[in-house]
Amino acid sequence: MTAPTVYDTSFLGLRAFRKGKVRDMYKLPDGNILMIATDRLSAFDVVFPQPIPDKGRTLNRLSSFWFNHTKDIVRNHYLHEDIRKLPEPFKSHAAELEGRSMIVKDCRPVEIECVVRGYLAGSGWKDYRKSGKVCGHELPDGLQESSRLPEPIFTPTTKAHEGHDENITEKRMADIVGVALFEKLKRLSLDIYARACEMAEPRGIIVADTKFEFGLLGNDIVLIDEVLTPDSSRFWDTSKYKEGGAQESFDKQPVRAYVESIGWDKKPPAPELPENVVKACTSRYREAYKRITGRELS
Repeated sequence: MTAPTVYDTSFLGLRAFRKGKVRDMYKLPDGNILMIATDRLSAFDVVFPQPIPDKGRTLNRLSSFWFNHTKDIVRNHYLHEDIRKLPEPFKSHAAELEGRSMIVKDCRPVEIECVVRGYLAGSGWKDYRKSGKVCGHELPDGLQESSRLPEPIFTPTTKAHEGHDENITEKRMADIVGVALFEKLKRLSLDIYARACEMAEPRGIIVADTKFEFGLLGNDIVLIDEVLTPDSSRFWDTSKYKEGGAQESFDKQPVRAYVESIGWDKKPPAPELPENVVKACTSRYREAYKRITGRELS
């Protein structure tokens, strides 16, 4: 039986208290939050008109996997995924919500995205070519695109609710959140990244870089949102890795390649995607899940 595809959650007949590019969130009567990963796809900060089947379930299940495998490093907001424990109208829509939803604690978000880079790619590669630095980190001469860094670096960004995030230095983050919280978040981010690499590389995936989000529950730091998914991370195939150029990644790369090929100006509205591009994208998300967890997405 094929799982339903969900582009939005209007079928619930409720107003989401927060609606992101991919996730819709609903406050529950007990004060917790239902976080639903839809099959919407965003690229270049624009949401596309078609769903990517299985994308939301992949993001949700992978986050659940990593919450479980990092809880000895840092507390997280995950509670459970049992839709049958929820009140109406959620319980009546278990078929649509199952596998793509988790019930989480309501935390106060830290308005910084905690990025860790182990390889030189994306905006980090662009910065290095210009200045030899990435977000204030001095790096050795002679690195190439996709080179492994001597050690992972912490490169935070501001959290933009619309438009692009902005890379900032560690000092700027410390000025924003305070030195004590900055130091804790940096250490936790590097520790979680190290755990992810230790687990993923033997399974055929390089975690080139990733971003974490944290919240505060009282005075406790809590890992929130999504963790180590193809949407929040750059996953590469270990068997195909070769520094000196861009790498294939287990994410929305087929979409990026297609829209670049047709000359889209990267402004709304996003173009319709051919069926083969949608299928290729689904396949990459599912493959990332299978490699990391050792299981098919059921």
